[in-house]
Amino acid sequence: MTETLEPMPTDWQRALVIVAHPDDVEFAACAAVASWTDAGHEVSYLLASRGEAGIDGVPPEEAGPLREREQRESAALVGVHDVRFLEHRDGVIESGTALRRDLARGIREVRPDLVVTFNHYDRWGFGGWNSPDHRAVGRSALDAVGDAGNRWIFPELVTDEGLHPWNGVRRIAVAGSPHPTHAVDVGPTLDRAVGSLAAHANYLAALSEQAPEDMARDFLHRTTAEAGASFGAEHAVAFELV
Repeated sequence: MTETLEPMPTDWQRALVIVAHPDDVEFAACAAVASWTDAGHEVSYLLASRGEAGIDGVPPEEAGPLREREQRESAALVGVHDVRFLEHRDGVIESGTALRRDLARGIREVRPDLVVTFNHYDRWGFGGWNSPDHRAVGRSALDAVGDAGNRWIFPELVTDEGLHPWNGVRRIAVAGSPHPTHAVDVGPTLDRAVGSLAAHANYLAALSEQAPEDMARDFLHRTTAEAGASFGAEHAVAFELV
């Protein structure tokens, strides 16, 4: 990041964070989430899967409930107690109307001012190839904001579920984007973010020989320092604001 990042707007009350897997929020944005809940904003999480294919050697039927439990514990550490899971299969989440409908349903239920999602581009900022699940969910989240506000798209959400259109989303913030525009100073909440990421202990143990807390601290201190350098803060979380 070389361009100067602008401060994230704060004139909103409720956010819905839409991601593919447990741990996505924690790697990308939980320090910002902690700062928002500290300031009195309401934040809910909506996950497309339970991350059941994420731990080699642990069968999906065991990994799914384990990772869901870790996600709920992780979210609580940053002030989030509304955590919702969909039934899309980890690793093979498909873009399309089924996913858009589920995300539009979640948006109509929560009625957020701000939607936060994860990097939907093909690559990360450092050049690495992005996960197909991230791409599918991120792009579908962008589309679902419009779907949530249109009564003639997925009319069954009204007729069968009583979920009327919601046009109140004013902004979408993309965490982990290779094209960031805004940021949040997370110096005061960084320690809690480390604890939130470290709560995914079983998943992190499968990724690295480092202790989960050490891995979480190293990763978040490095990435937030990089964003902070473009924001005039010691530590920051960057977003692309739409």
